[in-house]
Amino acid sequence: MNKKLIALAVAGACVAPAAMAQTANPVTLYGRVYATLESVEAKGGATPVVRRNRVSDQASMFGIRGTEDLGGGLKAFFQLETAFRPDSNDTTFAARNSGVGLQSGWGSVLFGRWDTPFKVTTIAVDPYGDLTLGGITAALSGSGVGGVQAQFDRREQNNVQYWSPTWAGIAVRLSYAANEARTATTNPRSNGASVTWTGGPVYVGYAYHQFKDQPFGSVTPPKQDANAVFGSFSFGPLKIGGQYQRINRDGFVKQKNWLANVVWTMGNNQFIYQYQNAKDGGASGAAQPECKVHAPGYQYNFTRRTFFLAQYVKVDNNTVGTCNFGSQTLAISAGQDPRGVSLGLRHIF
Repeated sequence: MNKKLIALAVAGACVAPAAMAQTANPVTLYGRVYATLESVEAKGGATPVVRRNRVSDQASMFGIRGTEDLGGGLKAFFQLETAFRPDSNDTTFAARNSGVGLQSGWGSVLFGRWDTPFKVTTIAVDPYGDLTLGGITAALSGSGVGGVQAQFDRREQNNVQYWSPTWAGIAVRLSYAANEARTATTNPRSNGASVTWTGGPVYVGYAYHQFKDQPFGSVTPPKQDANAVFGSFSFGPLKIGGQYQRINRDGFVKQKNWLANVVWTMGNNQFIYQYQNAKDGGASGAAQPECKVHAPGYQYNFTRRTFFLAQYVKVDNNTVGTCNFGSQTLAISAGQDPRGVSLGLRHIF
């Protein structure tokens, strides 16, 4: 009996410091559940996609994050974030933003898997948050050419990032992906940066990302890069946003993309309209793709954590364009025009 009591006392002594450490440096559970009921089709082409109904996940996820005070103004932090689909069970654990880092007055350094600065800063002007049928990746970030979808809207693996503190509204992000796939003939790279300024109702910025020896459809151009300038401005009940992107690929015509949107807020009601346009980007000497995307929507905010969204999306491609829905794309061929109506509910915790 005494031996059992001693064993329990020893076990308690081992557990107590860990419990106290967790109390002093708490771990937070957070997440989002977001699903939409959609009716979608694609017109045109030799084999149009017939209308069908579906329930789609819109990047539902949960995560765990925490910090530890290391003293002297230095903190360690971690995050583990995993996707899950409320409509099915085929996701991989911890495939979203996950990593470990250090934070101090000089900023933060992170090692892991994370959204690039290009992605984080450009989707900030999208009222749909790069989700839903009408999100920014319908036509921007490299979509609309040869069936490739949003190549620069990217969560990078084997990643090191630096995030500056905010100086007079200015914030800088840098990203480097290790060239683990290097061979004797190729040296894949995926690096980028962004700088933004936030002041009251104004948000503006510039983002850049570069690929080397990275695939683009069925080919691998030696170099690809994307430049984006963007901003939003709020006054009274209106918020206006815009973005222009230029994408360069060796052996291809420069692709020029832009979007504009407006959000009108009346109490808990928000009326949204977003327009996107992508032009060129095909092989030199070939017919060049172009598309236009119209995405009006209505959002009712029950609280800051829960909203209902109704949306209609119309994508118009020319004969060689392949722009698609921003999220949950259809299998289309060049020249087909996706259409969709969506009703969704989002809750964050």
